Amino acid sequence: MSSKLFQPIQFGHAALKHRVVMAPLTRNRGDKTHTHTDLALEHYSTRASVPGTLIITEATFISHKASGYTFHAPGIWREDQIASWKKIVDAVHARGSFIYLQIWALGRSASPEQLALEDPSFPYVGAGDVPIEGFSKTPRALTKDEIKEYVQLYATAAANGVHKAGFDGVEIHGANGYLVDQFLKEHSNNRTDEYGGTPEKRTKFALEVVEAVTAAIGAERVGLRLSPWPSAYEPLETYDPRPTYSHLVTQIRERFPSFGYLHVVEPRIRGSFDRENNNTESNDFLRDIWGSRTWVSAGGYVRENAIKQADERGEIIAFGRLYTSNPDLPIRLEKNLPLTPYDRSTFYTLETPVGYNDYLPAQLEKEAPDAVNIVPKGSAIKVTA
Repeated sequence: MSSKLFQPIQFGHAALKHRVVMAPLTRNRGDKTHTHTDLALEHYSTRASVPGTLIITEATFISHKASGYTFHAPGIWREDQIASWKKIVDAVHARGSFIYLQIWALGRSASPEQLALEDPSFPYVGAGDVPIEGFSKTPRALTKDEIKEYVQLYATAAANGVHKAGFDGVEIHGANGYLVDQFLKEHSNNRTDEYGGTPEKRTKFALEVVEAVTAAIGAERVGLRLSPWPSAYEPLETYDPRPTYSHLVTQIRERFPSFGYLHVVEPRIRGSFDRENNNTESNDFLRDIWGSRTWVSAGGYVRENAIKQADERGEIIAFGRLYTSNPDLPIRLEKNLPLTPYDRSTFYTLETPVGYNDYLPAQLEKEAPDAVNIVPKGSAIKVTA
């Protein structure tokens, strides 16, 4: 096709052959020590089988104290974790594709109970001391010394990813109600010091993280994911994110001229689910600031609106849910082949290939249609095409 969605684009150091990007997808397939196994090696290498594809990994903990979701989500703070990621990176590169590591800290969105299981000494903290409805505890606001520590943890995680594991770059997770996002949002940031109270102060932590990460690996290898509109762990009350996010993006544009990209979630998505958009919410105010720089758009895309967005704006389009069940998604979209439906009930099942490695590329589906998504629990198939 002539659509820009299927045309090459330079992405930092990566020469992409199309603009269909695999979005970060938490899948809980690591072992009980936050370390990946061959399940993830097979999963990522299969989704890199279309040469020139960009994969952004699932959110990955920058340190043990930044966790608190599940033991099975990966980390990047230990040497064995780095080694497991390096095997995945090498496999993706061997297929002619590219891979960025999304780095993650939970803050107040951690489960207090899970955090205690990880280590009883780990504090339950956030940008402020604002509780999440239904959670058993109220977080303690990070101290200034702890903020400095977290900034360095992000930088170390980035260096571990790029300099040790060989990732092409990293994406700072600044969306979906997690730690960076908590500082940016008025609802979760009730600080009265230099990290809260005004748009300039609410962006201070995010900018310090960006500065530290870019110093560690180079600005051209760094991306930032944002969700300006109400996302997970936030009420859907009306508020205006534009002053804070406009200041943040303007500062990144001016202070880091070679910054890699912005990855922005459309307001039709809240967390992992679709939501109604009242048509007053739009990310265009950030597009206007960012201009012609690299922009990755995520949120509820299918073939038709992805082609439209790529052709009209030249953007890169991130697909999440459809990539779970269509490992060769770029080919299916380009050739307009049928898409295999995903099964949300298998998104987060622990340590199993079911719903993870049991979907076939279109060519293998054609050759063995009865083999699609019927692998018994505890077994695995090897996809080589």
